[in-house]
Amino acid sequence: MSAIKRLAGQTAIYGIPSILGRVLGYLLVPLYTKMFLPDAYGTVNVFYAYASLLKIILTYGMETAFFRFSEQEKNGEKDKVFSTAIVSLFITSVIFLLLISVFSGSVAKWIDYPDARNYVVWFAWILTLDALSAIPFARLRAQNKAKLFASINLTGIIINIGLNLFFILLCPYLLEHNANNLVSVAIGLVYRPDWGIEYIFISNLVASAVTLILLLPGMFSVKWKIHPDLWKKMLFYAFPLLFAGMAGIVNETFDRLLLRYLLPGTPEEASFQVGIYAACYKISILMTIFIQAYKYAAEPFFFAQAKESNAKETYRTIMNYFIIVVSVIFLGTMLYLDDIILPLFLRRKEYWEGRGVIPILMMANLFLGVYYNLSIWYKLTGKTSWGAWLSLIGAVITLGLNFLWIPLSPDHLIFSYYGSAWATFICYGAMMILSYIIGQKYFPVNYDLPRFFGYLGLSVLLYFISTKIVTNNTILSLLFRTIIMAVFGVVVLVVEKPLFLKKYLHINKQ
Repeated sequence: MSAIKRLAGQTAIYGIPSILGRVLGYLLVPLYTKMFLPDAYGTVNVFYAYASLLKIILTYGMETAFFRFSEQEKNGEKDKVFSTAIVSLFITSVIFLLLISVFSGSVAKWIDYPDARNYVVWFAWILTLDALSAIPFARLRAQNKAKLFASINLTGIIINIGLNLFFILLCPYLLEHNANNLVSVAIGLVYRPDWGIEYIFISNLVASAVTLILLLPGMFSVKWKIHPDLWKKMLFYAFPLLFAGMAGIVNETFDRLLLRYLLPGTPEEASFQVGIYAACYKISILMTIFIQAYKYAAEPFFFAQAKESNAKETYRTIMNYFIIVVSVIFLGTMLYLDDIILPLFLRRKEYWEGRGVIPILMMANLFLGVYYNLSIWYKLTGKTSWGAWLSLIGAVITLGLNFLWIPLSPDHLIFSYYGSAWATFICYGAMMILSYIIGQKYFPVNYDLPRFFGYLGLSVLLYFISTKIVTNNTILSLLFRTIIMAVFGVVVLVVEKPLFLKKYLHINKQ
């Protein structure tokens, strides 16, 4: 029980910057949609989709390799793993930065943004800084320094959000209301009125730089030296994870890229649809707030817990509680979507036309969270190639269904971004099921499937019931939905309390 409490506590600590960053990011969505045209907002999401893929390539599975080999080494030898990983990433990241900087114009043309050379260079720097931060952050996680991890991460998030507000909101306001004084002169030194989404990228760049600076003491606490034999072992272990990560990013972000290039009409019209889909995706990512925080804490925890005799029973119990939490998140989001969440986060109703994709994407991300739980089997057994294969299967599903369901011409209109949402749902569902089936062969864990499907099915059923409750009275609507939410909570309490008492307090259900 103490191990599960420790995991829960670390998940909460790791989740502070993640949750706050996501919430603040949601609060920026109304600002972006107010200040920028939909095609500009779509451009932002396209560039971040490319960045997500490149970040996986630049870290090439070294974070997980660091966890694996750190656990195998004695305390005095752990620094060898850290120095080998950080030197490896430093060399590859610097080479990447130089190449992109030299060929930035060609890259911009290749991705069909010929006037965005500056964006390409800025993202090269962002990705390089983030790649260099990856192993120091991983080391903090491995050392259970969750508070330090959270504080550094949170600092970067606050700087990023603060600069967004400063450049996009405050500077235009000050220039408009202080046209002839010293404030205008000072603002003019750091602000260009003709820039817009550029400041989203600049804010990210500054935040990434500050984050790396804060990590420098830990980075230089050991002598940098690459150990060739260890490096080869780490690469051999991490190499399949690179492909798994690439395929995973295809599953997570490529739908926005495919929408941008496959939708009919002008690039601006396609970007408009990307903007709607991306804004609605922000709502679905409420699910991944918890999953991301959980993943940060769970990966080193699972490796450390593997040494215990009751490890599999712990994994089973953790999965059970995980399902309860994500089911609550799904149900709570969908129950309060129309009355609270949409009016709060998506102020322009033009974005509301994509509302129908939100439950699909919420459930898809729930499947992804379960997959992350299940994936521990191939990491613990060293069969990381299975991770690559599972993600590759998911990528094939994602690409195939997106090409099939996104219209290629005005006469071939099928599902548009609804096709992308269903492709994501099917992709993560297939990966989850396959991971469970294959994992039971190599690392069998007796997961409580009836409880899994029971909680999941109950949350979907209650959401379906809520859609049949139609009233124009907002207070009455919220009351009905709160009652439905309470019903789920009561069911969980009735089912879990006797089992909890029997297992951990050693008393009977009676």
